[in-house]
Amino acid sequence: MIQRLLIAAGVWLLLCLSSGQAQALTPDRARAIAAGETDARIAALNAAVAAGDSGLPAYVQALLDDAVKLTPKQVLVIDGTAVRDAATGQPATLPDDAEDVLNNNRMRGVLQAAQAALQLFASELATRREAVQALARQGMDESQLPLLDKALAAESDAAVRARLTQLRAGLLVGSSDRAKRLEAVQLLAASSEPTVKALLAERLALETDAELRSALRRAIEAIDARLAWGERLGLVFTGLSLGSILLLVALGLAISYGLMGVINMAHGELMMVGAYATYVVQNLFRAHLPVAWFDAYVLAAVPVSFLVAAAVGAVLERSVIRWLYGRPLETLLATWGISLVLMQTVRSIFGAQNVPVENPGWLSGGVALMSNLTLPYNRIAIIVFAFAVLAGVALLIARTRLGLLVRGVTQNRRMAACVGVNTARTDTYAFALGAGIAGLAGCALSQVGNVGPDLGQNYIVDSFMVVVLGGVGQLAGTVIAALGLGVLNKLLEDWAGAVLAKIMVLVFIVVFIQKRPQGLFAMKGRSAEA
Repeated sequence: MIQRLLIAAGVWLLLCLSSGQAQALTPDRARAIAAGETDARIAALNAAVAAGDSGLPAYVQALLDDAVKLTPKQVLVIDGTAVRDAATGQPATLPDDAEDVLNNNRMRGVLQAAQAALQLFASELATRREAVQALARQGMDESQLPLLDKALAAESDAAVRARLTQLRAGLLVGSSDRAKRLEAVQLLAASSEPTVKALLAERLALETDAELRSALRRAIEAIDARLAWGERLGLVFTGLSLGSILLLVALGLAISYGLMGVINMAHGELMMVGAYATYVVQNLFRAHLPVAWFDAYVLAAVPVSFLVAAAVGAVLERSVIRWLYGRPLETLLATWGISLVLMQTVRSIFGAQNVPVENPGWLSGGVALMSNLTLPYNRIAIIVFAFAVLAGVALLIARTRLGLLVRGVTQNRRMAACVGVNTARTDTYAFALGAGIAGLAGCALSQVGNVGPDLGQNYIVDSFMVVVLGGVGQLAGTVIAALGLGVLNKLLEDWAGAVLAKIMVLVFIVVFIQKRPQGLFAMKGRSAEA
């Protein structure tokens, strides 16, 4: 509290003298700020702020960077290999007897507050925004109101003005003047910041005036309502993100299961293959290409993960699965064994531990829509990517010769064979396509989760539930089921916890399938039940 009062006094003097001519930082003042007792240093800093010393911002930054040294005659600033006098800015020589300037936590707090106060009047908008954020983090008191009033009068940016207004109201809410407290509460009621809610709750515990207590409760309720909307929207977005991942995983399964009736328990491991292909591409970019190209590795990993997983799927279909058509239980056991083989192969090559896959720079960060709602770029990218893959699969099935063959074999395999369709080759193409889409899912998952040998085990059951609920071989049903289960699962998790949410979703699917065995969308065709 003492250092805040001292820096506030300095800022007040600055405002009083702001019409005067700014002065250069003098050698005596530079030494007084860097040496001596903490209280004396703070007083000297406040005097420099009040005088508007032109070299003060750079000097304060140097002190915060521990780049200032003292000699018996000079105060020196170290800038890399260059040494200069703190007051004159002239080059100097660093003597052997130069001593480091030590700043305790209290002094650092005062230096940071002074730095932020000086930056409120910077010409660059970004600098002013950072200054406001710094002051909000460090905290202020009512004696600093003149600074905020002057900054508000000079500020032209609407967002910075709103933030300064909120800071001002945050100071006034603890004012000794009842009218000012009431005005502050009314201003803060329009906020949606959790920190403002905490400030009002703290004030409510101290407030004795009945009218103000009522106003504080209404303000807290209004902020709670806005924060609740942020939480609800966050749950919906998280559900859509989970649904898009389930959609990617289930799309390939919908093709292979819908076409051939193969219960492919190795589908999750095909997804794992795509994730490890992404990891290998990342390492190749890091080892053999310029650093500036690293962020593009994901773009190269997309086709690579598809092709590698599709190739593995084609080999599995031609070597194992083609001999087990019409025997679903045996295909289940065979593909389960294949999944174990694939997991052990990955452990032997890459190790049993998870491998690191980094997000490129353009997928890092997020969009802050509300104070408690930030949409990560990698999640947004996965949602867009899932629907792009869906559009590609839909076009392939509806508009290409391969799609025509797949649809023909799906609806009536015997009739398709009678008219000359090579059903065995179509099965291989379809299974490879489904495996390739699983590889794309693994590429996407590598950007939001861990990549390890057990990656596929976390999604195989959910993907089968999506396919069965949506309707075997039905893309529209797969989309609705994936997004619906994703959102429903997240809403239930928030209400009942993760374990109970899984149980309730499973019970819902069991009851639904009992009432409608064909799923949301029934397969069409003369031999759809075959």
